[in-house]
Amino acid sequence: MKIIDAQVHIWSQTTVAPNGGHRQVSSFSAEELLAEMDEAGVDAGLVHPPASWDPTSVQLSIEAAKKYPDRFAVMGQFPPGDRSNEQLIPGWRQQPGMVGLRWSMFYYDQPVELPKGTYDWIWPAAEKAGVPVALQAGLFLPKFRWIAETHPRLPLIIDHCGLKVLAKGADALEHLSELLALAKLPNVAIKATAAPAYSAQDYPFRDISDPLQRIFDAYGPDRFFWGTDITRMTCSYRQCVTHFTEELPWLVGQELEKVMGRGLAKWVGWDFNFQGGHP
Repeated sequence: MKIIDAQVHIWSQTTVAPNGGHRQVSSFSAEELLAEMDEAGVDAGLVHPPASWDPTSVQLSIEAAKKYPDRFAVMGQFPPGDRSNEQLIPGWRQQPGMVGLRWSMFYYDQPVELPKGTYDWIWPAAEKAGVPVALQAGLFLPKFRWIAETHPRLPLIIDHCGLKVLAKGADALEHLSELLALAKLPNVAIKATAAPAYSAQDYPFRDISDPLQRIFDAYGPDRFFWGTDITRMTCSYRQCVTHFTEELPWLVGQELEKVMGRGLAKWVGWDFNFQGGHP
């Protein structure tokens, strides 16, 4: 079974300290990431440039995808407050390895400007160009619902299980019902990334097994994508893998294969080779 991590980061500098609990290191290269992926049995990764601490990370990620086209694709970004960037969207996916756009909408003035509609020029432009967009929607589910309903042909992805950010155990499930209701919108998928971070227990994180199953049951195997955000995980990379492949008895067979990579590749239009091996 081929395994694709739905969210990884690389960076070459830190203009500010890496935030969100990420490793406090000045750089983390594609080669360092690949070494960890190989040890964990992960075949490929969808790179999300951490522009909040490395403003050069988009180009760095593109270069990594050019160098390792069988290992990386990219969900890039640009400053969403600058509308002159609208001209980039029609040709966005023509960049090497680029498959979509992603913002957390968690930094700078983004949490204030997003509900005001400041960035609402992005969604119709991405919809028209067929560019998938990932957002950390657990921070703003009502606004996210509006985006999804208003732009039904725009492929959208909810980051990090859609649960309450930085919460653990039962506290993380505060808006689970609202999250599950979004699954009725066919243009919405969800990344089950960083799942261990929501657990108040050690591996195999039993306290989040039932919530994960409820999310999976709502979205289905074609819209539920495994991943790690590995540079902020406190467990091992391999445990992130086996948590899904060995510790969730309801996730087996073809559905497991979809969750571990096939569904993500199809959703973002990543022409990944699921037959061959990597070097």
